[in-house]
Amino acid sequence: MDKVNSVFDVASRAMSAQMTRLNTIASNLANANTVASSSAEAYKALRPVFAAQFSEKVNKSGLATVGIEGIVALDREPGKTYAPDHPKADEQGYIYRAAVDTDEEMVEMLEASRHYQNNLEVLSTLRTLMMRTISMGR
Repeated sequence: MDKVNSVFDVASRAMSAQMTRLNTIASNLANANTVASSSAEAYKALRPVFAAQFSEKVNKSGLATVGIEGIVALDREPGKTYAPDHPKADEQGYIYRAAVDTDEEMVEMLEASRHYQNNLEVLSTLRTLMMRTISMGR
């Protein structure tokens, strides 16, 4: 694990985590309407797994941020539709639709983009405060 040294580290890593979240959401939405020949082959929605990352001097600085521990597929059953004429139909005539809830993905996307924007605002505020501090010394 890399060192967490400043508030800039905290915000940038949080933004990186939300970008990963947005990328998994984009992948889920892109595959939402795919079909497969079996339940095992059907696309399953992905989610990043977040983990707290603490500064080496967390007791003094209080700095902690978030990191990505991994990306996992959600344990959901794909939709099963009877379509015997479909080229991907199995022996019984079923196709299996991706286990992706597009409404849920849109809510996830909205939340992730808001978290990203909030961290961007933190960086902007820090920059402004630093510039004011520098100009006070003149």
